[in-house]
Amino acid sequence: MPSLLYLHGFASCGKGQKSTALSAYFGENSVVAPDLPYAPDDAIVFLESLIGSRHFDLIIGSSLGGFYAAYLAEKYACKAVLLNPSIEPYETLAPYVGIQKRFCDGETFRFEAAYLQQLKDYVSKPEKGMYLVLLQSEDEVLDYRKAKNRYRDHRVIVEYGGNHRFENINDYFSMIGNFI
Repeated sequence: MPSLLYLHGFASCGKGQKSTALSAYFGENSVVAPDLPYAPDDAIVFLESLIGSRHFDLIIGSSLGGFYAAYLAEKYACKAVLLNPSIEPYETLAPYVGIQKRFCDGETFRFEAAYLQQLKDYVSKPEKGMYLVLLQSEDEVLDYRKAKNRYRDHRVIVEYGGNHRFENINDYFSMIGNFI
């Protein structure tokens, strides 16, 4: 049974539609899907600690989680699946500075302007990691073409249609399993 680390996107939670579906397919105990700290520095410290405490066969990240997954894949030269990954979150998240609500439970949190600068510290180029990048062309939040261009030397699948939430992730579980 593979060991997977799932990283959710901005204003999401670890326990959500994608992590639940991954657990159902790959095994209940095979997916670790924590709630990530809001501050990027805290999120990376937390994730590095988690990776240091156990082995993961694969990191899967969605949106902002995809940005973090890419940073970790480069640092640890490991495999990552990126779902509609954020390429420039320091720009796309700028309008969200202030009080926000999590989609999963409505809990409020403050997204600080300083977090945008922190995000710039984790920009990575795809050189050491191995990537499967799954994109949907009708992503209403991010321009899929930026990720397609960034990861052009890796395995990139563009599904025409869809949305930012990548709701049909289960259509790709066999491909993800083969990538492991």
